[in-house]
Amino acid sequence: MFKKNFITGLLVLIPLVLTGWVLFSLVEFLDQAVLFLPDHLRPEYFIGSDIFGFGLILTAVVIFVIGIIANNFFGKKLIIIYEAIFNKVPFVKSVYSSIKQVSDTLLTSSGKAFSKAVLIEFPISGTYTFAFVTGEPDETLTKSLKGKYVNVYVPTTPNPTSGYTLIVPRNKVVELDISVDQVLKYVISMGVTPPKKKINNKK
Repeated sequence: MFKKNFITGLLVLIPLVLTGWVLFSLVEFLDQAVLFLPDHLRPEYFIGSDIFGFGLILTAVVIFVIGIIANNFFGKKLIIIYEAIFNKVPFVKSVYSSIKQVSDTLLTSSGKAFSKAVLIEFPISGTYTFAFVTGEPDETLTKSLKGKYVNVYVPTTPNPTSGYTLIVPRNKVVELDISVDQVLKYVISMGVTPPKKKINNKK
């Protein structure tokens, strides 16, 4: 009975503690943004002490204001100007264009990255792993290959932010009736939390 109750207590506390720690660390990290403010604009100047979470609020406000500026006529013109400048600097051009392409794909509503979870044979024939469709490869990559291909991202366990980018024949992809969130839970839990929906093989 003691062992059962102790394990139950751990199962309740561990997710709560780790979630709280992650959120607290994130807010604490964003609070460092206050250091970029002049002394007379910092919370301690007015009330004599720091305000926990002020950096988070400040970051959200800055992002929102930048969004407002970027969505008006003058903001769009400004973006065109600084992107034209970046595109003329060799190293900066490569870094900026790559990051912009990834962020546009992930954040815009028209982006298709990570919109569908699938199964593919990996790392060897006969064994399967989850993957996320990230788009279709450019013709320059597939012109020497026969058939249709898709780009997929294979997440690793337990950290799905690292993984492999593969170009896979479309007829080798097993489509799933499972949400991306369910697959992420499966990967992070190392298979302990199975997807709840039925798998459909639609080659």
